[in-house]
Amino acid sequence: MKPLEAIEFQTKKQLYDFMAVRLKAYLEEAPDWCAALGNASALFNALLKDLNWAGFYLMKQEMLVLGPFQGKPACVQIELGKGVCGTAALKKDTQLVADVHAFEGHIACDSASNSELVVPILYENETVGVIDLDSPLYERFDEEDARGFERIAQILSEKIDWQAVLNR
Repeated sequence: MKPLEAIEFQTKKQLYDFMAVRLKAYLEEAPDWCAALGNASALFNALLKDLNWAGFYLMKQEMLVLGPFQGKPACVQIELGKGVCGTAALKKDTQLVADVHAFEGHIACDSASNSELVVPILYENETVGVIDLDSPLYERFDEEDARGFERIAQILSEKIDWQAVLNR
């Protein structure tokens, strides 16, 4: 079997279909939420080109706290409404940012990041975390990426024991 990094996709739809199937398999075999999200971030990092950070921030006491990720060390806490992640969490809405330097209030955890996609994970209509993807390329992400990761967020919402995450 080819390593994940070597798999080629003809379309983004094929990529996100494959990612969804693989993610569901990882979630079924993971012993807990941390292992599941760790494998999810590794999956994103392996399958998506031109990323420099892929991971999660999770809600804890009205703050986003760093969760499993792939990439350089990152900001540990983000206030709701602050930066791209805090905005996505507060508004419960995907943030597709072509140029993070033009995003008012952007938090620069890594100065090499130039574009960002942040998708909230909702459970019982409350934000429990966000998926955060950063790229050194401007305009790396598009609407198809946003829809693909909204689907991924829905799978995570349904398959993770969010009560265990929230009570950690």
